[in-house]
Amino acid sequence: MSETIDLTGDGGILKTVIRRAKDDVTAPSDSLPIVHVHYEGTLAENGEVFDTTHEDNSIFSFEIGEGTVIKAWDIAVKTMKVGEDAKITCKPEYAYGAAGSPPEIPPEELKKQREIAAAAKEEEKRKREEAKAAAAARVQAKLEAKKGKGKKAK
Repeated sequence: MSETIDLTGDGGILKTVIRRAKDDVTAPSDSLPIVHVHYEGTLAENGEVFDTTHEDNSIFSFEIGEGTVIKAWDIAVKTMKVGEDAKITCKPEYAYGAAGSPPEIPPEELKKQREIAAAAKEEEKRKREEAKAAAAARVQAKLEAKKGKGKKAK
């Protein structure tokens, strides 16, 4: 496995490259701040997956530096290139804070595996908003299912 890089200098965000990108590919920048990623969020304590885009092969999009995602994503994804696959481990202060985001995300470190699928321009903002809504709906559906309030197919 590749070497682990401390992206913040305090051990708060650690990045281990699983698959390197090709040398000539695009990376996020000020002129290309919107990224599309596949991810799997797992709990550090037990490896349990709490959210993933792999179940439905969806893509999550966001604009780097806008504060619309956890701080670890803004920092780590900015260091990645299209096609790169990396494991990102972050402390609570770079994720959901000491309180976590119960019940799915307890107060602990998170591991995020990210693959940048593409970097896009301004016209991709609409797709980003749709992806955010889909991700929120996925989490809500999981919460409802756990509470026994989810709708069952007939």
